[in-house]
Parts: sequence; C-alpha cells; structure tokens
Amino acid sequence: MRDVIQKMVEAEGEAKRILGRGAAEADRILADARRQAHAMVEQSRQETRDRAARILSDAVQQAEREKQERLAREIAAAEAETRLDEATSRAAAQAVVRAVAAGGRGTACRAPTDDGAGVRPRY
Repeated sequence: MRDVIQKMVEAEGEAKRILGRGAAEADRILADARRQAHAMVEQSRQETRDRAARILSDAVQQAEREKQERLAREIAAAEAETRLDEATSRAAAQAVVRAVAAGGRGTACRAPTDDGAGVRPRY
C-alpha cells in the first residue's frame, strides 16, 4: 500500500511539473505572439506613413504643376488683352513725350497743394 501511495505522490508531482512546463510554454508563446503582433502593427504604421508621405508629395507636385499652368494661361490672357495696335502705341508714346517735355507743368503731373479748405494732402 505504501508503494501505491508513493507512486501516486510521484505521479501527482510529475503532473504538476508537466502542468508548470505547459503553463510556462503557453506564457512564452503568448509573449512571442504579442511581440510579433506589435512588430506587425509598427511595420504597418510605417508603411502607412510612407504611403501618406508619397501621396502628399504627389499632391503638392500636382498642385504646383496646376499652379504653373494656370499662371501661364493667365499671363497669356493678360498679354492678349493688353496688346496695343500700332496707332494706339504711337499715340501713347507721343502723350508721354509731351508730358515729359512739358516738365511736369500739366495738371496731371502736379499734386494738389490743398483741398480748398487749406488742408494739404499727405502722401
């Protein structure tokens, strides 16, 4: 009977050791799974950041191209609207020459000395 009790005690001890090793192995597996999951999340975040940076960079470049194209169109439109014919250009040049030759004596070239109430304008 003593042998049977001794073998039962040994079997119980062995069972506890096996359970302890199993629990330790389960803890290691769980910790490893958590580390792997964390690494995967970090890798995914970095890939997302990189992709977002590329998308933003592409958007900025596209906006700059569109801005340059729009600016070129506006310049072309402004140049087309401001082109003077030969007669108008000649008349404008002659008016400038007359104003310069007059030495600023014309009313368009003089600043008013007062507003009629004795107050001088500030420039």
